[in-house]
Amino acid sequence: MILLDKPPLNDCEHCPFKQLVCEYISEEDFQLLYNSSVQLKFRRGENILKQGNRFTHIVFSSKGYVKLNYENEFGKNLILTVVDSPRLLGGINVFNDDTNMFSVTAIDECEACLIDINVLKNMALKNSALALRLLEFSTSMFRDSIINFISLAHKHVNGRVADILIYLSEKIYKSNKFILTLTRKELSEFAGCSQENIINTLSRFHKDGIICTNVKIIEILDKSRLAEISRFG
Repeated sequence: MILLDKPPLNDCEHCPFKQLVCEYISEEDFQLLYNSSVQLKFRRGENILKQGNRFTHIVFSSKGYVKLNYENEFGKNLILTVVDSPRLLGGINVFNDDTNMFSVTAIDECEACLIDINVLKNMALKNSALALRLLEFSTSMFRDSIINFISLAHKHVNGRVADILIYLSEKIYKSNKFILTLTRKELSEFAGCSQENIINTLSRFHKDGIICTNVKIIEILDKSRLAEISRFG
């Protein structure tokens, strides 16, 4: 984790977070948020938020990909979802608990602004429209995690892996050909299966001409077949 020099306030003009909150608060109030924030750079594998730690800052990620993971009481890790930037992380805790419900971890180099939760919470408590908008903006990732759990509950490994490949292609990398920033272990934690199942399934998809894999590069060659596997998997 590296502390970055905070950009001048006028450099925040095109920041999606500023554009979001300044629909509901004044420039003076945004100055308070700016003064309460710190900008950090995270390397791959570093926790941005850690499960069980006290929730002190809301995080706005401006660059990079992150995973939301949950560790159960037996030490088993499950990736709830993967999201790209820009994204508001941890916003569900603004009116919930003072403890992080899950970990948010960088899966490549990430940059983020950490904003004092008490400053933002006080503004949201005085402004119901701001509170509603923050909740809406920050909970989209939970919709993705719920969909993933439905897949885990009702599909076999083929269907789960197909779902993940489609999700990564459409929502994260936004291309049918991408450099995979997740390891095979992380894919197994995302799909809720073993690494061996992941490796075998990707190999089978490759042999069947559905995808092409080359170390970290994955290309979806036949999306209609992949969608069919997802639908009936």
